[in-house]
Amino acid sequence: MGSLFSLTLIILAWASLVLSMKGEAEGIKSARLLDLLIRDYIVKSFDRHLRTGIVQTVQLPANFSDIKVDTARFRCGSLHRYGAEIKEFRLESGVTVQPCAERVMVVRQNLGYNWSSIYYANYDLTGYQLVSPVLGLLAYNAGSDVSSGSPFQLGILAREKPIRIDFSNITKAYSNVTGSIRPLCASFEGDGKVTLKNQVSPNVCVATRHGHFGLVIESPPWMPVRKKISRWKVAVGSSIGAALGAFLLGLLLVAMLVKVKKKARMEELERRAYEEEALQVSMVGHIRAPTASGTRTTPRIEHDYIRYPS
Repeated sequence: MGSLFSLTLIILAWASLVLSMKGEAEGIKSARLLDLLIRDYIVKSFDRHLRTGIVQTVQLPANFSDIKVDTARFRCGSLHRYGAEIKEFRLESGVTVQPCAERVMVVRQNLGYNWSSIYYANYDLTGYQLVSPVLGLLAYNAGSDVSSGSPFQLGILAREKPIRIDFSNITKAYSNVTGSIRPLCASFEGDGKVTLKNQVSPNVCVATRHGHFGLVIESPPWMPVRKKISRWKVAVGSSIGAALGAFLLGLLLVAMLVKVKKKARMEELERRAYEEEALQVSMVGHIRAPTASGTRTTPRIEHDYIRYPS
């Protein structure tokens, strides 16, 4: 009995945890809030014994399964001297971190196409559509006490050599019939602004600071799609339509004919009734002859009757 009760409590706790995580994910409408939640999960899974410069994949809950996160720790001076490469981001030598902490944790985000749709609600992308998931490059302090608190965000600046972002392996196919469509690099700033720039090479963008980035193209004008209909469908449809029209026309003619005949019959009945009422017909021998209706006159003595004596 006790084991059954314990099992029930475990199942209820697991169900409540799953529901709370699902509700948390469904309630996220802000790109900034999403960054903070990802940061908290990174802190929970932070390995202080991980070697510097080694890229670690962060496992997120199931409700964030579309998001891919990788992180690596660097010394501030070493990052400045040698640079680093984390997935799609290439940080050249000369990059600086402000403020320069002893160790810095660089975070790479791939929000996937589902979570990237948040940026449509947080930024004005009127006339454009994303053709790549949004990639994020952020930095946090990675001191010895990072796992016991909330790390604060640092700035990444690349004044000498810009940061390269390669979208080649994550960009979805888009229509380029004329050959003139070339995606633009979109940089999503923290103040809600979007900066559009040309690519430096196919599917490659550059940036001078941390942030979120993506590829966009101009949205094609909406045009109704006309489907080509085969000739046999047109012929069959025309035949059915003609047959249906002939059937309805026939019903209309029959209805009109019935109405005319009914009207004529009523007129004939009325005429006969009038004639029979005005002049009755009686048989005289074998001959039918009209006769006037007879009215019996009440006898009346015209003169006073005088009884004479006999």
